[in-house]
Amino acid sequence: MIRRHPVRTIVIGIPLVVALSCATLVALWLGGVNVPGASAARWFTITKTANADYTPTPKGPVFLLAIGNDGRTGDTITRGDAIHLIGVNPETHQATILDIPRDTGMNIPGHGLDKVNAAHTDGGPRLQADTIAATVGVPIPYVIDTDFDGFIGMIDEMGGLTVNVPFPMKDSFSGADFPAGVQKLDGHQTLAYARNRHQFPNSDLTRTQNQGYLILQALTQFRAQNTGPIETLTLLANLGRHAKLDGIGLKDLYNLGRLGLSIDPNQVKNVVVPVASGSGSRLVLTSEATSLFQDFADDAILQNH
Repeated sequence: MIRRHPVRTIVIGIPLVVALSCATLVALWLGGVNVPGASAARWFTITKTANADYTPTPKGPVFLLAIGNDGRTGDTITRGDAIHLIGVNPETHQATILDIPRDTGMNIPGHGLDKVNAAHTDGGPRLQADTIAATVGVPIPYVIDTDFDGFIGMIDEMGGLTVNVPFPMKDSFSGADFPAGVQKLDGHQTLAYARNRHQFPNSDLTRTQNQGYLILQALTQFRAQNTGPIETLTLLANLGRHAKLDGIGLKDLYNLGRLGLSIDPNQVKNVVVPVASGSGSRLVLTSEATSLFQDFADDAILQNH
């Protein structure tokens, strides 16, 4: 712990030194330098896509894709099953999460019409982002992709995640077994909550909405713990230890962190993309989905949905 000193110059200088030290460590970790104590299990991959080449307007919306793939330890081929397109408006400090059901049919570049989760199998997070970007009509410059082990590790590192379970959950397939009410879940329990679908009449639609809710709860918790630039640098230093970075640098990561923490979860809409039954088990986007995408694309805020 840093001991406080009555001299004003030292009081001012301490935060600056801490900030510079954190920034240096972050830069070293993200640059691949072996810093003592920096090795850690990988939680997720952050990818900068080809769409990152676009030039955003100073106050324009920023879009990123959060993917939870179905990878277990040792898996090399995975499907992107938990799919959430997040649009942030930095001017109004509002955001929208579009929860995309995994069986939604989309045209996958180079592969034709298929379920959107197959894009991850065909070409990883970049191809899944390109597929969704073309369908929704927005550039997606950043993708965050995690698997089962990474998700569990991240939640456990946060000290668990507080959720309000709306009704008793019990599903032998996912392992979800929770009473109704506010409770703190560890990583394994949170994964079970996120995977639970068999007890819901509309199955994956409710599940994907619940996953969006977990994103909002995580944002709430991060905001409570990280209130300024120094705290953000410390958070990024920790996340950097557990991340594989693909084409993204320190500046991008810091800016994304500050942007995310600037958003009040109460100013975020969490919406499941409208779909209907299609061929086989593949779902089709409805005309309401087309309208939703248009409303979302211009400023990341849903005025009419």
